[in-house]
Amino acid sequence: MVARGALVCIYSKAPLLADQVAINHRTAPISERHRTMLDFAMYCGLEVGELTDEWEARLKTVGFSHDDIWDIVAIAAFFALSNRLVTLTGTPPNEEFYLMGRVPRDK
Repeated sequence: MVARGALVCIYSKAPLLADQVAINHRTAPISERHRTMLDFAMYCGLEVGELTDEWEARLKTVGFSHDDIWDIVAIAAFFALSNRLVTLTGTPPNEEFYLMGRVPRDK
């Protein structure tokens, strides 16, 4: 979570965005497309994760193709796996990621 949060901050150039999304992606300042993507990723992780006609229509409405949907599922599954592995083994995040993208770096 810490490393991925750092990447969100770096690529978005918004130092608060990762924390805003982590707290509640539905109220974070993101596009409807990103919100729908995160809703679907959460559904895949918490529910059965079946690609219903309703989900497919909702995702396509905001511009996702079948390949995009595959990518969302694959990335959500990979993150679920990696999160469980580090939790099970008690592996702490790398310290350098805590502030990365959240505070200006020295040039």
